[in-house]
Amino acid sequence: MSNEHNNNHHHIAGETNEPLDFGSEFDAGTKSLADALRISFAVLKIIMVVLVILFFSSGVFTVAPDERAMVLRFGKIRGETTEQRILGPGLHWAIPYPIEEVVKLPARNTILRTAIDSFWYDEKNTYPSRSLDPILEGYSITRNDTIADLKEGDSDYNIVHSRWLLTYRISDCEMFYKNVSVKTPDAGQTLIDVIPKSVEPFLKAVASEAIVITMVNFSIDEAIKSDSRISKEAEKLLQQKLDAMNCGIEVDSMQLTAVIWPKQLNDSFVASIKASNEADRMIRETRGYTESRINEAGGRALINAILSPEIEDEQKEYYWNNASGTVQQIIAESKAYRTKVVESAKANADYLQKLLPEYRKRPKLVLQRIYQDAIEEVLSNTQETIIAQPSSGAKNREFRVMINRDPAAVKKKQQ
Repeated sequence: MSNEHNNNHHHIAGETNEPLDFGSEFDAGTKSLADALRISFAVLKIIMVVLVILFFSSGVFTVAPDERAMVLRFGKIRGETTEQRILGPGLHWAIPYPIEEVVKLPARNTILRTAIDSFWYDEKNTYPSRSLDPILEGYSITRNDTIADLKEGDSDYNIVHSRWLLTYRISDCEMFYKNVSVKTPDAGQTLIDVIPKSVEPFLKAVASEAIVITMVNFSIDEAIKSDSRISKEAEKLLQQKLDAMNCGIEVDSMQLTAVIWPKQLNDSFVASIKASNEADRMIRETRGYTESRINEAGGRALINAILSPEIEDEQKEYYWNNASGTVQQIIAESKAYRTKVVESAKANADYLQKLLPEYRKRPKLVLQRIYQDAIEEVLSNTQETIIAQPSSGAKNREFRVMINRDPAAVKKKQQ
């Protein structure tokens, strides 16, 4: 027993004292782990480089021809000069968000439009009441007469409905971005997409104020005829208000597209317009007739010269000679007639001068000859001739002649 126990003891002791060899197994594992880590770090570096490249390349953006852009660095516009702060069309780069942010706005050549219908009536109401409802129907006030025709203390006004079309552009992107509140774009939208709807309430409010002030300075007739001065005055006043707000908006045009009187007074306005048109027609005809008669009389210069007491006869003669129109024709005919009369008188004087010696010899014969020549000349110009020979026994004899023109004789004479 003791021997067996000793043998076992020696066997265990021998196993315990024998050295163990783990070196080869640990060297292979460590090497594999090191290789794996090295590959992992290499892949990670490549991924990080790619991510950095993608991050910075995402800062490249394009500005279209109808756009302008600004780069905000932590909310402040980047750049010192205007060219640096407002970027034009082409490729540009900015540090990606959140360091820098790109804001695009419509360019100056981009025209935006807003319709202003706040002064128009309710078109859905086809049966208007006797009175106008200011809650449902918009209107503006005009004067009854023009400013020039107004009398002292006169304050008569009229109501009209009007429609307007405002066209505008963003002239200063930086000023617009700083001073005009614009809705934050939703996902998939840009600032350009939300600007028209965001700015519309603001522009309508300012434009409405300009329209009210402008319309009250014009008459109802000028408004109905859509006088071009109304649009120009409203546009000018609106631009002044926008400039005072430093909003960077430039008014391109302010058009008065439609004007109409209240439907409740349709019959009265139609009658008034008809009377006004008739008065205008009569005034135009009168002025035309006046100008025609003045031109026939030789023009205003001749009339003023003849009636002026300060102009001498020589100057008046100059005006007469340079007259125009019918006066010139009358003057020419008068001069021709004067020449004809003078020449005829000279010819008659020469004729009588030649007959004087013969007349002194035989006066009765000469007078009879002159009488016969005169009768022949008179009868040669007549269309119908009636000769009645007197007789000694025809005392108190009735003589009747039909004085009606003989159509056959007249026609024969004309041929």
